[in-house]
Amino acid sequence: MKSVDAHLADILATVRTLAPLELELERALGTTLAEEVSSPVPLPPFDNSAMDGYAVRAADVSGVPVTLPVVDDVAAGSDELRAVGPGHAVRIMTGAPVPAGADAVVPVEWTDGGTAQVTINRPVQVGNAIRRAGEDVQAGEVVLKPGTVIGPAQLGIIAGVGRRRVWVRPRPRIVVLSTGAELVEPGTALRPGQIWDSNSFTLTAAVRDSGGEGFRAATVGDDPAVFLDQLDAQLVRADAIITSGGVSMGAYEPVKEALSPLGTVRFEKVAMQPGMPQGFGVVGDDQIPIFALPGNPVSSYVSFMVFVRPALRKMRGLPAGPPETVTAYVLASLRSPAGRRSYLRGVLADDGTVTPVHGQGSHQLAALASANALIVVPEDTTEVPSGTAVQVMPL
Repeated sequence: MKSVDAHLADILATVRTLAPLELELERALGTTLAEEVSSPVPLPPFDNSAMDGYAVRAADVSGVPVTLPVVDDVAAGSDELRAVGPGHAVRIMTGAPVPAGADAVVPVEWTDGGTAQVTINRPVQVGNAIRRAGEDVQAGEVVLKPGTVIGPAQLGIIAGVGRRRVWVRPRPRIVVLSTGAELVEPGTALRPGQIWDSNSFTLTAAVRDSGGEGFRAATVGDDPAVFLDQLDAQLVRADAIITSGGVSMGAYEPVKEALSPLGTVRFEKVAMQPGMPQGFGVVGDDQIPIFALPGNPVSSYVSFMVFVRPALRKMRGLPAGPPETVTAYVLASLRSPAGRRSYLRGVLADDGTVTPVHGQGSHQLAALASANALIVVPEDTTEVPSGTAVQVMPL
């Protein structure tokens, strides 16, 4: 059998990082920055008040209480030039430009809130409650580098430096396609021999959770020709395809029967449990990657985490490699078949321990839903005593 590491290496050598494109900010969330973003001006661009209060000269309020005449008001957004002379105060709002001559702002909470004159009850230091021009960002300073995933805060700084559009690597568009004559849509009545399709929902959600755009296609039965027709219809909107089911050694395996003759998709046994039958390759004129995952629910999800998620990271322009793991101490003994890397479902606790869940079968979706981690047992290990340190992949 092929090793897990070799199969992942083949996948990462095949998938391509998506080309950058320019997007409006509203569409950039979750994408990967493909350019350097700098500020054309200092931020803030001018000295402004950090609080509602009174702009003063600090020396005038060194001995409190003191009452000063209020000679003006200045609101946020004001473009009028104002000044504060000795022994005077200007009422000021948060974000408003600090008047010339003022070197501090007294918060309104430290005063009687007067409008014609104000009594100040606490002294202030020079610079109190003033945001200085450029204290956040200097003009020309780089605020974001290529390879940064754009989240809400990153969107904020891009807008904050005046950009309306930005060059990014987009979120990969992934079409998920489940196969099997036994599958029916959730919400419909089951007839004998049928089950509700769960894989397409799980995998589409996993794509979105991994930074891609997931599109769930209609399920396909066991006819290879119908599968190929559905695949061709989906290629026009896909950066990659994920299928589940139809890749094992028995009869009625539509994915394997349809794709094997193409010569661009390989079906192999990978030394892992669950998820031994795997297919991967490219299809279509644009050489779209296709991940042909096994049909058992746990097998398909584990396969996604081990193989597809790292590939999506590469497509997004992010560092890609084997899934990250943490060390934990297992609270029960474990068994694993020789020669296969096992991914056992478990609950990782805050104290650094992990407990395997009850029900490790590749069909037991409820057990997977109760887990928050995969316990990784190496190929050369068949038994793990309770209390042993193990590597755990958080889900």
